[in-house]
Amino acid sequence: MTATVLVLNGPNLNLLGTREPEIYGSDTLETIEAACQKRAKGLGLAVEFRQTNNEGELVDWVQEARTDYQALIVNAGAYTHTSVALLDALLATNIPIIEVHISNIHQRDEFRQQSYVSKAAEGMICGLGGIGYELALEALAHRLGTIKEA
Repeated sequence: MTATVLVLNGPNLNLLGTREPEIYGSDTLETIEAACQKRAKGLGLAVEFRQTNNEGELVDWVQEARTDYQALIVNAGAYTHTSVALLDALLATNIPIIEVHISNIHQRDEFRQQSYVSKAAEGMICGLGGIGYELALEALAHRLGTIKEA
């Protein structure tokens, strides 16, 4: 059975490609998803992408991941810095979690440097643009044993 990674995206990530391209680049969420679908196949993984602007829906999806997926990639957008509810859901998953941010949150506003998601994630990739999602898939493939170290 192929391990499936759920990739969750929070508020405003549906605007990628048009929202502040000087910060977030020109890739759309659809182009990032297409690149991840291709990369996942080469890593022996399946991937499912979702995006929501609603905190409760994001929490529901994290709870669903507990039983229906083998790993989770989370770019929670602004909820990264504000949502204790999301943190609580992530802590209850018992599956590997990688946090991804397109921009380098540590070079941004002070309030964006705090991450609740990090308290539940095994690792964080930030500041590398859309390729960060692909790097997270590679890390999870190693963690799940679908590829071996060269």
